[in-house]
Amino acid sequence: MNAIEIAEIAEPTLTDPVLIEGLPGVGHVGKLAAEHLVEELDGELVRRIYADEFPPQVTVDDEGVTSLTCAEFHAVTTEGDGSDLLVLTGDHQAATNDGHYRLTSAFLDVADSFDVAAAFALGGVPTGELVEEYTVLGAVTDAGLKEPLEEAGVEFRSDEPAGGIVGVSGLILGLGERRGLEATCLMGETSGYLVDPKSAQAVLEVLQATLDFEVDFGSLEDRADEMEEVVGKIQEMQAQQQGIPDEELRYIG
Repeated sequence: MNAIEIAEIAEPTLTDPVLIEGLPGVGHVGKLAAEHLVEELDGELVRRIYADEFPPQVTVDDEGVTSLTCAEFHAVTTEGDGSDLLVLTGDHQAATNDGHYRLTSAFLDVADSFDVAAAFALGGVPTGELVEEYTVLGAVTDAGLKEPLEEAGVEFRSDEPAGGIVGVSGLILGLGERRGLEATCLMGETSGYLVDPKSAQAVLEVLQATLDFEVDFGSLEDRADEMEEVVGKIQEMQAQQQGIPDEELRYIG
């Protein structure tokens, strides 16, 4: 196999498509958000990206059938006059720095083939503690992109996230800007300890307000309830170990 292979699955016609990237990261925020879009808006698989930078493994489905690890692009047709979406999802990022650059370049090549002119990279930013109110932080390749995002509630903070944006999300902006792509990163605050459906929903709410589409959040809310039960049990166990009375327990998030 070549270092990177792009398998063409389908060739849909998309209207002013916008690239949405959601690969694994802090709290799996971006991955949850991207997969929710594909599931709720009936995304069509259009590309698979295979790379030797992914782990040497196959996935096994409910029927016991295997498939080589890859990243996928799904085309999502939105209703109304809004832009269609080209959604990038997957279970892994690259294993090396060089691999991040090569893979992101391949992802952007796919976006170019669909005449994408704008991109949103989705992810999480860790707070180190359970979150009570979910704020979405933003970063853009051009200051002119900020106003509609701020109107949707996005905060732009000096020097945050600390250390910059790493992985594919950062390179979508960095390499995308060099190709003339208008790129934005939306980062939901999250503890960084657990998979965070609530943070993913906060990011999606900003995205749908900005791009003018509608998506149901029922399944994400169900997952959030499940995570709340998990956190509650963890807090109970910690309290028992520390001797904290039950009435002082509360869930934040």
